[in-house]
Amino acid sequence: MSIFTLQSLAGGFLDEDLEHFNKKFDDWCVQFDSYEKAMNKVKTLDNQESIDVVEITPLSYPKYFFRELQGTIYTTRQIEDKIVCVVEPYMGSSFRIAICDLKTKNVRLTKTNYKNIPSIEAAFANFGE
Repeated sequence: MSIFTLQSLAGGFLDEDLEHFNKKFDDWCVQFDSYEKAMNKVKTLDNQESIDVVEITPLSYPKYFFRELQGTIYTTRQIEDKIVCVVEPYMGSSFRIAICDLKTKNVRLTKTNYKNIPSIEAAFANFGE
């Protein structure tokens, strides 16, 4: 399950108007279901040398696949049919582990709060449901 999109060499994602780049990938960004379709679109653009085709997967960009997931995501990994993330729900809050189900698209945060990254590292590394 992948999505392909167009990204500026400066880092923004091409908007559906094909003229502006958004800092974050969202519903308004142009997206394709194959690399070939994305490349075909790049070939029609004036500034094609400054645009890359990038692949977005649940591991590389879980916020797009799991709309309920809020906050800053620091790291992800896949365990069977789940994406497990270290997330800071809002700036300055304690860190949590989020479990995102690839089949149902549900997101669940663990009850344990972690004050800093070193304290959550061991829990994340050894996480298993």
